[in-house]
Amino acid sequence: MAHIPLRYHHWTYVWIPVAAAAMWFSTLLAMLIVWLASGRPKYVSQEGTIAYISDVGADILKPLFVTGCAITGVGFFLTLLTGRLLRHTGRLMPNMRRRERVFSILAIIGSIIGACGLLFLSIFDTKRFPRAHRVFLLVFIVGVALSAIFSIIEYRWVSKDFLDQTKLRKAYIAKAVIAIILIILAIAFGITLFKARNVGGTSLRFSLSKSSQIIVFSAVLEWVIAFGFTFYLLSFFYDLRLSKNVERGELKALAHPSRTNVVNGNGRQMTEIA
Repeated sequence: MAHIPLRYHHWTYVWIPVAAAAMWFSTLLAMLIVWLASGRPKYVSQEGTIAYISDVGADILKPLFVTGCAITGVGFFLTLLTGRLLRHTGRLMPNMRRRERVFSILAIIGSIIGACGLLFLSIFDTKRFPRAHRVFLLVFIVGVALSAIFSIIEYRWVSKDFLDQTKLRKAYIAKAVIAIILIILAIAFGITLFKARNVGGTSLRFSLSKSSQIIVFSAVLEWVIAFGFTFYLLSFFYDLRLSKNVERGELKALAHPSRTNVVNGNGRQMTEIA
């Protein structure tokens, strides 16, 4: 990378979360458009009037769904791995303590779990493998949620170590807000999935009507959460872009207590030997 000017170095990796987000958003949008343009057909696996993403992905668009899930999952994992390497090599604010590195690694493991769940839920579609599909859906949700929680904790601790870095604090806050909203919606989605299959009552007609309403609400929630995941992926673009104009190893000295470090307003580091 020596032949690439420093101001362009960050473009060799900041495209990863953008590509993953673009692929995910494009996949969802294409599936939604096809379903709407086809006259909102009711698929074999569909129970309510609004199709779940999995219902659309289990039909003719399954190749697109599998491809989109695979690329998104790999991109999510590579994004977190890139962030870890940039901190390790001193191009992003370093982890000052072992606990931060541990949570960073746990976040990466969570992304692997989430990526595997996403891929397998698309392969084991809801029409042919309903039980396996739900298991992998749960794996995806739990993996991404854990990854988000671990990332937020790591970012929180790093931002506390560098209180003068407003950009780092903004990144942490934005990521936390998006993640918390998505996790709350995911919990609501899980509750509606459970409720839709456990609606009881004295009137069968009432039960079916109530169940249908819950299913519709659940399907809407799934689409909202899925599109919202795009913004979580894009939040990492801002994180990785903070390495712009930073030389390899430039910020690594900040992790050494034997040095007195001053970071100027542009995020550039000046080091004095204590």
